[in-house]
Amino acid sequence: MTPTIVTESATPRVKAAQYVRMSTEHQQYSTENQRDAIAEYAKARGYEIVKTYADDGKSGLRIEGRESLRRMLDDVQSGHAEYKAILVYDVSRWGRFQDADESAYYEYACKRMGIHVEYCMEQFANDGSPVSTIIKGVKRAMAGEYSRELSNKVFKGQCRLIQLGYRQGGPAGYGLRRMLLDVTGAAKGLLKRGEQKSLQTDRVKLVPGPDDEIEVVRSIYDQFVKHNKTERTIAEALNSAGIASGCGRPWTRSMVHQILANEKYIGNNVYNRVSFKLKKKRVINPPDMWVRCDGAFGGIVDPESFFIARGIIQERNRHFTDDEMLARLRTLLAVHPELTGALIDETDGMPSSSVYRSRFGSLINAYRLAGYVPERNFEYIEINRHLNQTHPRLLGDMIQDLQTMGATVQKGETSDVFVINGLYSASLYLARCKAAPNGSLRWRFRVPQQKNTDIHIVARMDADNELPTDYYLLPAIDLEMPEFRLTEFNGASIDTFRFESLEFFFGMAKVIQIEGAA
Repeated sequence: MTPTIVTESATPRVKAAQYVRMSTEHQQYSTENQRDAIAEYAKARGYEIVKTYADDGKSGLRIEGRESLRRMLDDVQSGHAEYKAILVYDVSRWGRFQDADESAYYEYACKRMGIHVEYCMEQFANDGSPVSTIIKGVKRAMAGEYSRELSNKVFKGQCRLIQLGYRQGGPAGYGLRRMLLDVTGAAKGLLKRGEQKSLQTDRVKLVPGPDDEIEVVRSIYDQFVKHNKTERTIAEALNSAGIASGCGRPWTRSMVHQILANEKYIGNNVYNRVSFKLKKKRVINPPDMWVRCDGAFGGIVDPESFFIARGIIQERNRHFTDDEMLARLRTLLAVHPELTGALIDETDGMPSSSVYRSRFGSLINAYRLAGYVPERNFEYIEINRHLNQTHPRLLGDMIQDLQTMGATVQKGETSDVFVINGLYSASLYLARCKAAPNGSLRWRFRVPQQKNTDIHIVARMDADNELPTDYYLLPAIDLEMPEFRLTEFNGASIDTFRFESLEFFFGMAKVIQIEGAA
């Protein structure tokens, strides 16, 4: 049943909010079109739009990352909303959730607080009638199905380009460069770090990089295959020789390992090793699911050296049983009277300390199963040590991502504070996770008073203190307390600064750079 159309003189206008969303930055006029349609709908039905919530360039697959939708729901549930209705262009703009019940849940959360959601361009009235409920359920399922179909089409298109030898995103890597090709396959020039193609018909292919970098890559293989040197030893030698890594930070074990393990160095294009479809959990795929094109471009390492290196790595990293892992721990204990996570990580042939934590629940539990009982509880110390080791890697990845976006980053040798585009500074901190007696999770963050930083980036670690789960971007000007105690839900005053990823932070750097160039 269509809502009754009223005139301005019939009744006072009802205050309403509007929610608009577009999926990508390429949909330049999407939100403007939505606003126009909503304004016409509001005028015809006696609504006055008093607040706008807009998620620009945000996927509708899930609520994470859609800060405006989250803020709107917080306003509604806190009772602070000054409006009585929310106007949305259609069901798909509310979201393309893969579970239609999730979309219904968010709408019900508004309805429960006395705020009605209306879909302006749908051919049904959202009046709670059986007919509208059925149609709305179908529309929600169709919105989710559209994303699944689009994901499959995009994936097939990407696979086809991979099989033709073209590169699908990501930096080229040390020793390689990205060559931009036009629709005929003619070279247009090398892309610098952070540069992207401007035409949809253009393609990107990897090509060999500078001669000095190629020689370093070949030297890495030679040291690993012929001289039995470990990745860590090779990285230390490169740093001692003053050889730049190409990303503005010292060589690490993982950098060397990536060069030894990636088939692009013998000219092969490999895709779909990891899946992250529809914003769901990241999945490591088995080799038979990989999409590949062998000999896509000229390699810089001979295949024999590559496959010997791969064999060495596979044998070293073969799956250990629990008994084998504990046996290696006992062997290490026979040499060293005190075990630590750092000692395990630095010992060649040992699984990493994170593997022990994952397999046995904690390092302390692995110690006990191996027959080692520390004189005091080292768990807190081990976690802090692990975080101290993780911090430089995460910081380095963050700086590299900023540089990939085209931002300039300056960082002192003795300070963790880094300056972006010469305009503002930031620091990264890892907040240790601790379980309360009732099972709920807690985090604590001490505000460093001695550091002059504009933005404190606080990464909340997961329950195992292995990986960040989300991030708080806390402006220094708003930090008056010397210590923050965070729970799983902290209210709008604090969670306003919460982000699922650092996408927004990287976007800040990109915008500032463009304005500076203008």
